[in-house]
Amino acid sequence: MDSARVALLRDVLSSTPWLDNTRAFARALRSSVRTQSGLLLVGTPENEPWHLAAHLDDESRFAGIPELAPVLVRHHVPTGAPAHLSIGLERLESARNGEALFVVAATSAPEPMLDRIDDARHRGAVVLTMHSGDSDLRSLSHESLEIPRTGIAVPTTAAAMLSNALDGTARGALLTDIDATPDSFDIMGHLVSSAIGETALTSPTSHSRRAFRDRLGRLLDSISGAGNNVD
Repeated sequence: MDSARVALLRDVLSSTPWLDNTRAFARALRSSVRTQSGLLLVGTPENEPWHLAAHLDDESRFAGIPELAPVLVRHHVPTGAPAHLSIGLERLESARNGEALFVVAATSAPEPMLDRIDDARHRGAVVLTMHSGDSDLRSLSHESLEIPRTGIAVPTTAAAMLSNALDGTARGALLTDIDATPDSFDIMGHLVSSAIGETALTSPTSHSRRAFRDRLGRLLDSISGAGNNVD
């Protein structure tokens, strides 16, 4: 996802609590990791957070915070996988104080995974979770970002502005992303990773209609092939 589209998403969600929520979560994440390779990122057996891992890695480099380069922890490591993609769940058994476990779970976390998270917490690791109402994960979390199972609703006024400003293809792509539950996790992941790279994590301020339309223009340029790639 290109920077213009992330900026547009921030504008669309500026009247909701999500910007404050993702920035607060990013602050907690930044303050929880104090060792190199100490951010352990793990999903569920059905969904590994590949995109989030890539964006966190990018933001850690851009912001000069190498300790926030994530270690992707996998439920199943295929034969012949490269070293950086060969880290299995046993890595959680050595999680300790100064490290953080970032769990991304659009579906319920299985019992063996919960046991490993609980053990890591007792050894001093900070547990941060992004989930869709999993009460077990919520109870294990030091910091939690809960995403509704129905997805993230677009505010009516923002949707109206988008309808007037975007053509059907661009509008459909953006609104589908926000309304669909799996894509809502991707969107929140983008907002969290971009907030990590901010030099000052402050509460968002309201934006003018002109600023909003400027960002819409940049988004349209990227969609029309001006050189930006969209995940």
